[in-house]
Amino acid sequence: MIKNINGMKINYEEKGEGELIVLLHGWGSNIKLFANLIDLLSKKYKTVAMDMPGFGESDEPPAAWCVSDYADFVVDFLSSYNADKVMLLGHSFGGRVIIKLNSRKDLPFEISKVILVDSAGIMPPKSGKKSFRTRWYKFCKGILSTGIMRKLSPNALEKLRVKYGSADYAAASPLMRQVLVKTVNEDLEPLLPDIKCPTLLVWGVNDTATPLSDGEKMEKLIPDAGLVKLENAGHYSFLDQQYTFNRVMSSFMKID
Repeated sequence: MIKNINGMKINYEEKGEGELIVLLHGWGSNIKLFANLIDLLSKKYKTVAMDMPGFGESDEPPAAWCVSDYADFVVDFLSSYNADKVMLLGHSFGGRVIIKLNSRKDLPFEISKVILVDSAGIMPPKSGKKSFRTRWYKFCKGILSTGIMRKLSPNALEKLRVKYGSADYAAASPLMRQVLVKTVNEDLEPLLPDIKCPTLLVWGVNDTATPLSDGEKMEKLIPDAGLVKLENAGHYSFLDQQYTFNRVMSSFMKID
């Protein structure tokens, strides 16, 4: 289905009846990966998942958005549902948006439950090697950003960014690369105590993108949180251990 939100065409899926639960996907992902989860949750709840701006089949945002902009988008998207209470599930980047939403004091709805799956939001510690790599990148960037270098080698700066950036950065469009830089450099750890509702954390033990230590830190900082660790699962733990993940979800969401 397609919905127009603030001039953007947004692809989404809606299934089931009951209380509203909203699924927010990770960076570079889309709602197709949530197919099994939508089927499970829709047995008891109205389940809504959307390709967020810049992902899947949805339009890109009109500018280089930060996490707050994506939080605003979710509020605007949900306005037509007129829900008093909303449950939120987020994987990776989707978790960032949920953390930001929970810090808002003026939401038009109450967040009644949160599920964070291999969530992003905590800044990784910088190793000595990484710090040197960052300094070297900034040094080279400074040289290649000068007017004369832009004229002599107009593509050199972009090649540098691709070389020193992540796989997500290399795969993104020019606009979404700006979005990525903005979002990953925002530390959301101070906002975690603002999540007051019952919160389920699910983590792949072998997650290297958002390591298990992030989940353990979130469990300590979120007042009413419990952490489930899935063995033999990585960053996409809900896919790597689908059967076990579904059992955990069914228990938390009281699905028979």
